[in-house]
Order: sequence, then C-alpha cells, then structure tokens
Amino acid sequence: MSTVVSNINSIITKEYLENQAENQYFERKGLGDIKPSKIAEELIGMLNADGGVLAFGVSDSGVIEDLKTLGDKLDNYRTLTFDFIHPACNIKREEVEIDGNLVFLFHVEQELERIFKQKDNENVFLRVHDTNRKLNLDRIKKLEYDKSIRRFEEEFVEGFDIEDLDEELLNEYKEKLNYSGDVHDLLVKRYLANKKNGQYKYKNAAIILFAQDPEKYIPSASVRYIRYDGVEALTGVSHNVIKDERFENNVPKLIDEIKIFLNASFKDYYFLDMDSGKFKKVPEYPEEAWLEGVVNALCHRSYNIQGSSIYIKHFDDRLEISNSGPLPAQVTIDNIKNERFARNPRVARVLEDMGYVRQLNEGVSRIYESMEKSMLSVPEYRENNSTVYLILRNKISSHSKTIHDSVMEKIERNWSIYNDTQKNIFFFLFTHHKATLGELVSYTSINENTLRGYLNQFITEDLLERVSKKQRDKNALYMFKKH
Repeated sequence: MSTVVSNINSIITKEYLENQAENQYFERKGLGDIKPSKIAEELIGMLNADGGVLAFGVSDSGVIEDLKTLGDKLDNYRTLTFDFIHPACNIKREEVEIDGNLVFLFHVEQELERIFKQKDNENVFLRVHDTNRKLNLDRIKKLEYDKSIRRFEEEFVEGFDIEDLDEELLNEYKEKLNYSGDVHDLLVKRYLANKKNGQYKYKNAAIILFAQDPEKYIPSASVRYIRYDGVEALTGVSHNVIKDERFENNVPKLIDEIKIFLNASFKDYYFLDMDSGKFKKVPEYPEEAWLEGVVNALCHRSYNIQGSSIYIKHFDDRLEISNSGPLPAQVTIDNIKNERFARNPRVARVLEDMGYVRQLNEGVSRIYESMEKSMLSVPEYRENNSTVYLILRNKISSHSKTIHDSVMEKIERNWSIYNDTQKNIFFFLFTHHKATLGELVSYTSINENTLRGYLNQFITEDLLERVSKKQRDKNALYMFKKH
C-alpha cells in the first residue's frame, strides 16, 4: 500500500496524486504559467460544487514538481484564498513534501448555502466533471436555488441508535480511505457526523449510507422492482404483475443486492458481429447502463419526499427507473448528458470513494455510450409530476423470434466466403427481423436482380424464407427460416 501523504485526507497517497484521473473531486495544477488567480478560479468552482482536492505542484501527467522553485512568489499562493475568493471560505491548505518536493494540497469543503466568487471581478465558477465553468447571471440564480435543496442530507437524525450502524461496511470504507483511526471519527472528518462532549450525532447522509435499516429513520429509503408481463401496466382482472420485490438497505448494500438481482432477471439476446460473423450473446440491457441508472437514482433522489421509493419497472420491451424529486435547476432533459449537480453530494462523494462507480460524474454519459455500443435505442429521460424517469429499451421482442440456432451455425461457418452485400443482407434481417426486396435495395444500394439472386440462394440453403401468397410480389417479406 502506498504511503499516505496527507494528514487531512487519508485517501491521498503519492500514487493517487500521480495516477488518479481528474474528476469532480480532484484537480492537478502544475507550475507552468499558473497564476494565483487561476488557482482561485478552480477552487471557487469546487466550493460552489461538491468540494474536492486541488493538488498544486503536480502536472497534468502526474509528475510531482517542486513549488520551492517559485522562490519569493510562493507566498502569493499561500494567501490566494484571502486575496481572490469572496466570501471567506472553508479551504484548508496543506503543504506536503514528497521525495523532497513541495506540493500544496488545497482541501475544499462544499458549501451548503453560500455562492463564492472572485473578489476582483465577481466572476462565479462551478466545477462540472473535470472542468471549471464560468456562470452567467441566470446560471448563478439557478445555483442559488440548487444549493437550497441540498439541506436534507445535512440534517441531524435525532434519537439515532449507534448500534444501527453497519460496522462491517464502515470498516470497508475506512480501508478504502487508508484511515487508521476510529470509524466514527472518520465520519466526522467526512462531514457525515459531529462529535460534542464525547457524543456523536449523525446526519441523514450517514444514515442513508451506513445504517443497517435506513427506513427506520427515513421512510421510503428503499427500492422496489416490479416485473410486468407485457409492455404496459394493467389493473383489475387484467393485472399483469408477475414479480414484486422490495429492497431495503443502505445505499452501498442496495447497489450490491440490486446488481445481483437484475443480472439474474434479464434475458439474453444475440448480436451479430460484422467483423467476425459470430452471433454473440449479450444481455437484455448492458450492465453499465442500468447500474448507472440505479446509482444515479439513489444519489439524486429527494429523500425528504417520504412515501415514494425508487421504482424499477421491468416490461417486455423496456426498463423504467424512476426517483422522486424534480431535476436540479442546473439540469434539464436536454442537457442531462453533460450537466451535473448532485442533490446529495455527501452520498455521491462516499460512493465515489468506495469505488461503487468508476466516475460517478460521468454516469449519464456512460448510460448513453453503453446503450449505443449494444446497438440499443438512445436512453430516454422524462420528468413528470416531480419524478424523473430513465427509460431503456431492449430488442428482446424482435431478436428472440428472429433466428434459429441451426441458421446461426450455418452463417457463422460460411461467413468468410460471403461478400459484403450478402453480409449486409444478414445484418439488416437480423436487426429488423424482416425485409422487402425494396428495403434491401435501399439499404445496400445494390440492384434488384443481384439481391434477388442472393435471396433465392439463401432460401435454397434453408437460411431464409419468403412470405407471400403471390408468385410475383414486390412486397414479399424475407426473414430467417424458423425450424
């Protein structure tokens, strides 16, 4: 294990500074041509977002430099939080020596209510992913509103029984952060609890993350899975719910349990790899998409809205993940792929620390990318009655009826002797289940006679069948043969 170099944040080692990818919570700045005012801008962005650590004296590529080479100018960086940031902020500067090289670690604590700006020009910045954005007046007003909705996770839980904490999970968290002290003091250090006169008081964020039964204190802090038979929810005599499961646990354990459960619940279908000609078995939905969807719902739901669980509704053709609370004011349905503002930043930060997602702040982009790689429909986000919905659509309904094992085996065996047009015919039929001659002409840009010859060849080889009652029918359908 690499040696911890920070007395404030035990996750920071030399290896972390050199190799950790820059993200919502971590930024490097090398010597280069960096003015104190530029460092201040980055810190303002972190103050207005979710906090984090800025390592000054570490290059973008992770090379540890030496701030001592700045000589007399170094004091300008020691005072930059006073010189350039307004109002007074909660930033701790830590000076550490690594192999004889001086590095500044600026530890930024996220601010619940206040907006920070530059003293000299009143510019306001917000950190989103690994970039710093300058905000206009409208965005500043929205940021003020967003900050006001974060208060729930900061509130203390009265009457909380310390025995209700998940000690095993707390120790796992302690190990992830390389922390050697008491786990309850770690929660204090991470602003999840307070300690006064030897007594601990725990915030809602700590209960959501580490209680064995959060619902005991926060009603509806749970997830409900409903499987429907068909493509719509029916009621009365047509009631079509075939499975209804409720998951109650802290967020990390919920993620683990739901991951196992959903992997077992989804079907597989085949995907035609055009390079190899192999029919590869892939899941109904890519894990990266639905897992990120679940994690995002757990991170961004409004836990203060009681009586409303997170729902995962599983239909034959789609998966709907919904959570209570409107989108943050910074985020809209149109910009959700690139915008970010954590409703529960304490929860989000701990999940990032524990590695439940590689980069929580890239979650929505990953949902889009993984669905695209699986050749599935673009994810859909909707907002209705203060509830946000993520809809993922599958291809099970068509693929499961599209092709027989014996047909797949023949196509795979002969793939190397097919030309590009023949391969494209198979791909179109596999993707669309059926096609007319005209549709194949349009797709391949090859003339009718040539295509008709290939189709007749495949019919003779028992790969395809032609569906029509007429001998000459331009609308005849071609599809894979069912054996």
